[in-house]
Amino acid sequence: MTFTTDVQEDQDLRPYPETSLPDHTQLPESDGTFVKNWQEHPQSILLTDSIQPVLQKLYPDSQYFIGQDLGIYWRITEPPEKGAEAPDWFYVPNVPPTLNGKTRRSYVLWQEFIAPSIVLEFVSGNGAEERDKTPWKGKFWIYEQVIRTPFYGIYEVNKASIEVYELIGGKYQLLAANERGHYSITPMGVELGLWQGEYQNAELPWLRWWDLQGNLLLTGEERANRLAAQLRALGIEPEA
Repeated sequence: MTFTTDVQEDQDLRPYPETSLPDHTQLPESDGTFVKNWQEHPQSILLTDSIQPVLQKLYPDSQYFIGQDLGIYWRITEPPEKGAEAPDWFYVPNVPPTLNGKTRRSYVLWQEFIAPSIVLEFVSGNGAEERDKTPWKGKFWIYEQVIRTPFYGIYEVNKASIEVYELIGGKYQLLAANERGHYSITPMGVELGLWQGEYQNAELPWLRWWDLQGNLLLTGEERANRLAAQLRALGIEPEA
């Protein structure tokens, strides 16, 4: 990769050098297909909402990014969207939340360089697509061999199951659950597992986070409800 040398004076203010390759503003942000699973949207919100306090402690400067059904571009193809995978949820540490003041339309590896720490796929079919190891085509192979994200999770709500893989020695190894039935994502200081309960008016085995002591990470609404209950227990009626 060759970087341009005749840069503008404000180059040092930019998080990344300019290249001749397309960036997130020039690449398609969607392949035009419909969301295959109605649960994808609330599930992504649940994961993002509950993990934010943890990430804000890890990164007080807010240098992290969460993608939800967003394309990760890993190679140049024609059409361009064929060179991207769009995980249902992923998290990248040590990158700014925006690029030059613009919200990311996609995550471009040749511009970002830092791979996501974890990628999660929510199965809508039989799971074959998420486990496909076909070189240069299958999701599993691309996450393992090209994007090389350290943790890959495959969540099947209809089976109430999750598989978590860790990249060890260049290959994904299936992790065993701990005594709580959770999977430790040590770099994030959390565990990932299934929680049976109601969220957004749906009773399901939702994919959720816990801390390393086994305490469920709450959403903003859950935290507010817990505080209200504690205040009422003290005889204080919370303000509406």
